[in-house]
Amino acid sequence: MQRSKAHKDAAAKIDRDKLYTPVEAAKLAKETSATKFDATVEVAFRLGVDPRKADQIVRGTVNLPHGTGKTARVLVFATGDRAEAAREAGADIVGADELIDEISKGNRLNEFDAVVATPDLMGKVGRLGRVLGPRGLMPNPKTGTVTPDVAKAVTEIKGGKIEFRTDRQANLHFIIGKTSFPERQLIENYAAALDEVLRLKPSAAKGRYLKKVTFSTTMGPGVPVDPNVTRGLTSELEG
Repeated sequence: MQRSKAHKDAAAKIDRDKLYTPVEAAKLAKETSATKFDATVEVAFRLGVDPRKADQIVRGTVNLPHGTGKTARVLVFATGDRAEAAREAGADIVGADELIDEISKGNRLNEFDAVVATPDLMGKVGRLGRVLGPRGLMPNPKTGTVTPDVAKAVTEIKGGKIEFRTDRQANLHFIIGKTSFPERQLIENYAAALDEVLRLKPSAAKGRYLKKVTFSTTMGPGVPVDPNVTRGLTSELEG
């Protein structure tokens, strides 16, 4: 892949043979951001699991204390009072049968980042698995996105609750903020994500669980992070 001069200059500041502490990595990610806009800061975990086996899939949700820097757009499948409650809570798209039909045809897929559904509609929403599944958007009771309390779900998602699941290469990806975030906020968001990933370690996983961690920004180079540093993450920061 052809890289820009700005990307090459940024990458030159990173020692590929070094594993940085999370604080060092957050600082470098901010310094090496190659965009003129407020770039997204992401973390990628490579886990020692076999995602082909159901008992080794790592999946869950986490509430980031400082949010992602972007308010998620939420689609809700609900009717009646629950639909109205979802709208009052700030849902961006609310509907039932007609909306399900639209989504099944592949329409409006770029208009939302999360999907919530009431249990009574899941028989119909289940047909959207082939459309929503590959995008990681299928509602699921385990992640709180199939619930009668859709207003609470919308509020939590808008407030920074994110869903995650290992991909086919055993990676997890999290947005932990923007380059405009203070380093402390990035690290506290990272700590929240890391704690939940460690808590969800499958009992069937053998060997090293947290194999690789990388911080990066939109269009920026990756910064290798020491996966052994899992406690006292903000101790390097003053105040």
